[in-house]
Amino acid sequence: MAPASPELEASTLETVATPTQAPGPRQSIVQLAWPAVLSNLLFSTVGFVDIKIVGSLGAPAVAAAATGNRIFFLTEAVFIAITAGTTAMVSRAWGAGDRAEAERVTTASVVICGVLAIFVSIPVVVFAPELAGIFELPAETIAMAASFIRWLSAFTFFLAISMVLGTALRAAGDVMTPLWTGAITNVINVFLVYGFVYGKFGLPALGVMGAALASGLAFTAGSLILIAMWLGQKLEVGFRLREALASDRLRRLLRIGLPAALEQVVWQGGFLVFMWIVAFYGTAPYVAYGIGVQILAFSFVVGFGFSIAASTHVGQSLGANDPEGATASGWRAMWLGVAIMTVLGAAIVLGAEPLARFMIDDDEVVRLIVVFIYILGSVQPLMAIEFALGGAMRGAGDTRYPLLFVFAGLIGVRITLAALVAWLGWPVEWVFAALIADYIVRSSLFMLRFARGRWQTTSVS
Repeated sequence: MAPASPELEASTLETVATPTQAPGPRQSIVQLAWPAVLSNLLFSTVGFVDIKIVGSLGAPAVAAAATGNRIFFLTEAVFIAITAGTTAMVSRAWGAGDRAEAERVTTASVVICGVLAIFVSIPVVVFAPELAGIFELPAETIAMAASFIRWLSAFTFFLAISMVLGTALRAAGDVMTPLWTGAITNVINVFLVYGFVYGKFGLPALGVMGAALASGLAFTAGSLILIAMWLGQKLEVGFRLREALASDRLRRLLRIGLPAALEQVVWQGGFLVFMWIVAFYGTAPYVAYGIGVQILAFSFVVGFGFSIAASTHVGQSLGANDPEGATASGWRAMWLGVAIMTVLGAAIVLGAEPLARFMIDDDEVVRLIVVFIYILGSVQPLMAIEFALGGAMRGAGDTRYPLLFVFAGLIGVRITLAALVAWLGWPVEWVFAALIADYIVRSSLFMLRFARGRWQTTSVS
């Protein structure tokens, strides 16, 4: 472990006369992580069920849903940028005992994301066919994907608001409210997906489009619950409009968030390019990739949970001027994540074929899913390192280096190797194998940066 760095620079966050709680984190890494892990497991289970339901319509339907979701995830980059600043600034303020500032940051983040959501969703809806056509899939699949994108994008506003409020609550240490509101959202999602895809419960049978509509309505329901509680001052971090939109606060949010936005653009854009390369090999490899990711998501979500816990703990520790505690939190989150994701990844690898056959009845797709799970399952420990330490660095407000590391690994290694393999005409299995080199590079860079400790002195002022 790196030695503690010099004392943090004095923060210019506004303070109140009487702190609302003692400075520093009030919960352990595990206490912060397990609700986030459980919430994400529920979300992954719903995604698993959704793919199973859509999969009954055939491989083209799965390809359309995978394409639509990937385009939709790209639009989330804008909101993740703002929430990166939200995490760092709310956790720092909360760790310093300044509840009023945490509430002002949250309010500013909600306003910014709400406005951006409206502007982002319009071009996505208008140009949905062109976006879906990037992957050069069959015309029928592109048409279904475009419909999926339009319907899901219509609910972007509600997704953005729920993302901000959930992020702010977790940064303040409230991990239970996002858990139970997420559970309600997921139950609604499953009910509506089954109803709208198959035409059950008196609902129209809409096929792939129904899956998008169901997800959008579920997002809206969960978001409305959070908005009502937030405006009614029922959440840990309440609504505080006065001085929330001060130019200095908005500047800090955007300064921290800009590298995170670029990271997400690189991340999602890299995934689009990778999927585009895979699509050159036909529908079967493309569908196998989408289903394989969904199956392994049961392991990924553990990493996401520890990333959230590390962000909160590190930010609150730095807010309380405890860089040593922040460092210890990051390493603890990493090793816990590595242990659990290694076990889960191994279990999924062992059950790869029956899981694949449960998802879709297509021998070639099943074969490729199994290969993909073997490859990505083998790097679960490396993914855990990136998740936990990346979360710790973002909680400190150090968003520039995660951007550089994603660019180096995803673009410099994965995309380059995948393109070379495709150009050489090698089998698609070698394209999948490019993932291994990518995660070796990224996890190594994150460990090196975190061990040096310079992220501790990142200023959010």
